[in-house]
Amino acid sequence: MPLPIHHITDTLIPALETLRQQALELEHSHRGMVERVLPRHQDSARNLLHYLALRQSDLRELQQDLSLLGLSRLGRAEAHALSSIDAVLDALRALAGVRRNGHRSPTSVDITTGAMHLNEHAKALLGSASGKRATRIMVTMPSEAATDPDLARRLLVAGMDIMRINCAHDDAEAWQAMIRHLRAAEAKTGRSCRVYADLAGPKLRTGPIRPVGRLTEFKTRRDVWGRVTTPARVWLTPRDQPEQPPIEVDTVLPIDDTLMVAVHAGDTLDVDDTRGSRRHLIMKERFGDSWLAHCHQRAYIGDGAECRLYRGDELLLQGTVGPLPEVFQPIVLKAGDTLLLTRGETPGAPAEADDAGRAPAPARIPCTLDAVFDSAHPGQAVWFDDGKIGGRIQSNLDGVITVEITQAAPVGSKLRAEKGINLPDTDLDIPALTAKDLADLETLAPHVDIVGLSFVRAPGDVLALQDQMRRLGAAHLGTVLKIETRQGFENLPMILLASLRHPAVGVMVARGDLAVEVGFERLAEVQEEILWLCEAAHIPVIWATQVLESMAKRGIPSRAEVSDAALAVRAECVMLNKGPYIVETVDFLDGVLERMSGHQVKRRPVSRRLAVSRLPAEV
Repeated sequence: MPLPIHHITDTLIPALETLRQQALELEHSHRGMVERVLPRHQDSARNLLHYLALRQSDLRELQQDLSLLGLSRLGRAEAHALSSIDAVLDALRALAGVRRNGHRSPTSVDITTGAMHLNEHAKALLGSASGKRATRIMVTMPSEAATDPDLARRLLVAGMDIMRINCAHDDAEAWQAMIRHLRAAEAKTGRSCRVYADLAGPKLRTGPIRPVGRLTEFKTRRDVWGRVTTPARVWLTPRDQPEQPPIEVDTVLPIDDTLMVAVHAGDTLDVDDTRGSRRHLIMKERFGDSWLAHCHQRAYIGDGAECRLYRGDELLLQGTVGPLPEVFQPIVLKAGDTLLLTRGETPGAPAEADDAGRAPAPARIPCTLDAVFDSAHPGQAVWFDDGKIGGRIQSNLDGVITVEITQAAPVGSKLRAEKGINLPDTDLDIPALTAKDLADLETLAPHVDIVGLSFVRAPGDVLALQDQMRRLGAAHLGTVLKIETRQGFENLPMILLASLRHPAVGVMVARGDLAVEVGFERLAEVQEEILWLCEAAHIPVIWATQVLESMAKRGIPSRAEVSDAALAVRAECVMLNKGPYIVETVDFLDGVLERMSGHQVKRRPVSRRLAVSRLPAEV
């Protein structure tokens, strides 16, 4: 049943007029912030404020009425909020035969210019996308990119648009080698690619765990009948002058130099296993002063294990093995266990039970960030290793935070060193820029196009980065703000307004940490809200974390990952992480995004011709 005219005049038009007035009032109340934005971004700042005002109301009932009239429901108003309200108001007045009261100034951002602003900002920051797609592909460089010049060329040909250098790994020499290889690849292929330096930010991770000893393990590969199909490949090298293996091996055993000199092909080296048996290593091939040996048995070899060199049945020499690498046993935690987070570098250890099975000394592990001990309070949540282990703080006394584990696998979850810690309820008083970040920024600024800021939580973090870039004469570089904490998400509107003081800016949705911070059940909702707010500010978005991760690591994507990659067409850029199959993954994603770009732009479906719509001729 159509809506009566009086409902349009008495309810809908006043409701839209109120929304319009609220949008203008919010803009007016924040005019000081708008004036501090770069002049060319001020329209975008105003539109963000208009959109925020629009979303301060529950529009669902109004949207239902508008849909009954065949009008826009304001559900796609992000890039042009005030213009969308005006368009619906004009349509309602036309339907009701009501004239507008007074003259209305044209809005600065309309349906055409809103999309234009976003596209211009995306191109200024990220460059143009390859081929026919609109969404760019960013690729995280593995360490091999510094030593393999051809990797950059293959990634460019596959469709890489932006090279990401993760400053949490490798060093300045490796980063500069990666960039040199990329520039050479650009010259060869005629393709262009931006370079993005992702500053590491403050490291909130677990510290070292006490080693359990020095040990190595190697094993064979067997068929379904238990028969050895591939022996273990063991690299034997002189202890005093060790050599690196030129081929892939299962383990390295340093041996006495005098024993190594005596080795001939076909000799056997018997090595004591930690379980009281011996393992027989047959000498196969010499490389320099080292040997490749084969073993047809699984072995656990401890540091200092005795070894004996045989030629046939004759014992030639005896020696020892080592030094071997330290082995670290992870801490296994179950729900109900207690974990102590400690300040300092004293290595962590699992719970130490007495003879009766009781555990008078709980498991402990150090935390790399001292600020945690100044800010954490009882009752606050704490998560470890990308949310695999969860707990709640019981106390924070004398440099020790006591955590009750509330979430872990039924059989226990393993916590290792260098795993991330998330404190979503804790307001950490730490700068987003560390001393390492400032040094890395100074090194890389002359060579990169974009700088990424990690751990963004407040507008002050953005302004601090902008100050440092001006100090270095690098204010022309683009900046990307990584939203990976609950505070960063909750402060996003003000962060976006502060970022518009910079010429080219974007937002990365760091979905891994963000999921832990806001809760996995809220990730999809929060991700959508970030996309809406960034589109309202005409700021491009980078969709990151675990995109096609199975394919990059194992060569085959899961169905869920393909669907996730297809949805990424709503962002201006998609980030892939490193893996052995990264070139193939870039090529695959390139095809997915090109196909999806014919069906969708941001959240708006578009109607390209569908091949499936053709029907066969009637017989």
